[in-house]
Amino acid sequence: MLYSFPAFLAGTWRRMSLTVSLVLAFLLTLGASQAKAQSPPPAKADVYIDKAGVLRWQGSKQEVALFGVNYTAPFAYSYRAHQKLGVKLEQAIDQDVYHLSRLGIDAFRLHVWDVEITDTLGNLLANEHLRLLDYLIQQLKQRHIKIVLTPIAYWGNGYPEQDTLMTGFSSIYPKGRAYNNPRAIKAQENYLTQFLNHRNQYTGQLNREDPDIIAYEVCNEPHYRQPESEVTTFIQRMVQAMRATGYRKPIFYNLAESPSVSNAILSSPVDGFTFQWYPSGLVNGHTLRGNPLPYVNQYPIPYRQDSRFTSKPRLVYEFESADILQPLMYPMMARSFRAAGFQWATQFAYDPLALAYANTEYQTHYLNLAYTPAKAISLLIAGKVFRQVKRNQQFPAFPADSVFNDFRVSYRAGVSELNTPEEFFYTGTTTSKPRKPTALRRVAGTGSSAVVRYEGTGAYFLDRLAPGIWRFEVMPDAIAVRDPFATTSLRQPVTRIVWNTQRLRLTLPGLGNDFAVRGLNEGNSLQAQAADGTVRLRPGVYVVAARGKNTTAFTAQTTLGAIKLGEFVAPSPTQLPVQVIHTAPVQVQAGQPVTLRATVAGAEAADSVLLVAQHFYGQTRTLPMRRLTLTSAEATVPTDLLYPGLLRYWVVVKHNGRNTTFPGSFAGSPRDWDYAPREHWEVPIVATGTALPLFRAAQDQAQVEAGGITGGGWADYVTGNDGQLALRLRQSPPPTGDNAPTPDPAAPAAFLRAYFGDRLATRTPDASNFREVVMRARRGAGAGRVRLVLITRDAAAYVADVELSGEMQEIRVPLTVFRLGSQELLPRPYPGFLPLTFQAPGPAALPLAQAEVLQVVLDRATAAPAGAERPFLDIESVYLR
Repeated sequence: MLYSFPAFLAGTWRRMSLTVSLVLAFLLTLGASQAKAQSPPPAKADVYIDKAGVLRWQGSKQEVALFGVNYTAPFAYSYRAHQKLGVKLEQAIDQDVYHLSRLGIDAFRLHVWDVEITDTLGNLLANEHLRLLDYLIQQLKQRHIKIVLTPIAYWGNGYPEQDTLMTGFSSIYPKGRAYNNPRAIKAQENYLTQFLNHRNQYTGQLNREDPDIIAYEVCNEPHYRQPESEVTTFIQRMVQAMRATGYRKPIFYNLAESPSVSNAILSSPVDGFTFQWYPSGLVNGHTLRGNPLPYVNQYPIPYRQDSRFTSKPRLVYEFESADILQPLMYPMMARSFRAAGFQWATQFAYDPLALAYANTEYQTHYLNLAYTPAKAISLLIAGKVFRQVKRNQQFPAFPADSVFNDFRVSYRAGVSELNTPEEFFYTGTTTSKPRKPTALRRVAGTGSSAVVRYEGTGAYFLDRLAPGIWRFEVMPDAIAVRDPFATTSLRQPVTRIVWNTQRLRLTLPGLGNDFAVRGLNEGNSLQAQAADGTVRLRPGVYVVAARGKNTTAFTAQTTLGAIKLGEFVAPSPTQLPVQVIHTAPVQVQAGQPVTLRATVAGAEAADSVLLVAQHFYGQTRTLPMRRLTLTSAEATVPTDLLYPGLLRYWVVVKHNGRNTTFPGSFAGSPRDWDYAPREHWEVPIVATGTALPLFRAAQDQAQVEAGGITGGGWADYVTGNDGQLALRLRQSPPPTGDNAPTPDPAAPAAFLRAYFGDRLATRTPDASNFREVVMRARRGAGAGRVRLVLITRDAAAYVADVELSGEMQEIRVPLTVFRLGSQELLPRPYPGFLPLTFQAPGPAALPLAQAEVLQVVLDRATAAPAGAERPFLDIESVYLR
């Protein structure tokens, strides 16, 4: 990982009853070659590496292709936070592993916090952390999930807190010295020997013999420097220590973290190599918006022409779409991984259910079935991608909508989908129809489709048990109440859980419109019958059956794959009063009605929601808000309030005759004579032709991305002679010292990235009137070229150079000057060998109405001036006019 917390293969081919010739004939009839889906990994088979460097299952000799997550509950912050909340760790692991099973996970990876289970000599300590790791392994095995362990993490155990009392060798030997300090090397040899020979107290198996632990990665993200001989010696000694125990399965090693010594790792006696992928950087402090798909278009590895590399298998130990909630990235990352030849990929990191309400474990990561349902379903789809796409299968470059094999990923629609005759998965409301409804066996999704009409926000699963009989599992509503990627705290929920009773309509062949429903999970005694295909259900698990079907054979204890029919895990309702979540637009256009939408959490179906709108010092109107669902409402402000000026407004929730006003959650209504709170939302009402801000340094600091690129620079905010705040992009000084990082000479020094799609949407009727980009900025002495880039929702980039002087000035750049070109992939993807730029096709002229992202790029100066003052660019504002 790039920050101060720990960072960080399926089995047999589907059996076909048709002969090979019939299969080929069938594929030809379809007119396309379909990749074979893979069945679950074998229960007991070990793995081996064939002569071509491919990881395979013993016995079947089929390729390994496993997809899953990292999960850290037995260690570090996760362990302490569960204790702080009074949650029993065994119960937490049981619940989370059940959810992983529901998401189709068949791979688990963990870098073990050696600092918590060893002493300074590398002796293994039989403590709670080790016991809980044993317990977790047992639970994973019961759900048929395969495991790769990284015994050495080199991390402290504090993040995001301070480190606590630590006993292990990593507490005294830092990562950068652990590989060339004799005592540290001896401690690691001792530890690896004892860890592999450790007998799991729940399974009774030695770690080195457990068939479900299919491989080991020696250590997590090692940091090496020249000379290479020290690296060579260290790796040899670690491998020798592991092999001396009798361990014979594959040993992997990280090849991404220390490129300066890659030759030593490539030539080492390890069996394969590991990589990671953070395409949107890490810890941006807020949710990233805009089209993220160019970031995951490909994963080109620089060693792919080296026979030392191509003759060995490769794994992805960690990946994540950091600071992105859109349910689009995982399926495309899985496709790129397979195109690059990977046989294992595990996301970092799945949030424990008990902590996910606050996203405190890793602020920049957020994934949990209950709390991020759409993103979790996208992980389920990504696993299908990883197992279906052939290793090294190549695809064309990213188009506007990505459709491949049985999958669809659409930024414009905001959905990822899997659509096969047997399975129909989707991450949000979709107009797609299942390919063959009569053959459906599994459905999973959020929102509504041709199969399920549902107004809730939680995920749901349908599994066919028999003709006309289905298991239906539905999760409670998850409602975002704060940005989960901003500063987090256990005292501050970022997602709220509400157990609403929702209308549900099912349209499944053979089910009929008057199907019966029976509760299955503990405490769920519901028995109901649908009318016109519709019932009202609370979260839980149900048997849904066509009228007259006998379902007595399906009990809570009946097994379905790795689960029992009655299993159900969901968080309790969040104990908070009613909340209204809304962000005011930056502008609205005069003379045009505007619809204001809000999320309403905790209000009952019978509650009234009102919008009180007021033109500043003008008339005030009370407008009923339409309840689109139990958790959303909207109202349209009429044009008689929307003349140029300032619109102020409030949302009032009326429950049992009592009013609560937002923002602020104050008793009463703004129309009461004694309503004293001054909090309100407000938005300027602007006339046609008014400039639209794309970036304002004084107001937008928390909504933009800015900084240096690969060590080339950094960002700050400064004030000018007139007291106005400006964003300063500054070039870094040249590196010094033998081991100082050298910035990529092809990369710019620093950048600003600002999403403005929502702002432009409020000015849609006026968009054709904009003629230029106006930038108020100055460039310091010796600074490099300045480029403005406007990027459309289809990822086409339009570029214009800007000439600036040393004085703060207003520069006008006609829109006709912008030419189709490349965007910088910012924030910078990691590892650093990944592409820095991306160019998508588009019309020759900028289609402004489709633009949504601004980049301001400061190129590196070719000859920076001497002295303390580094070349810089100050930006006060960028407008469309």
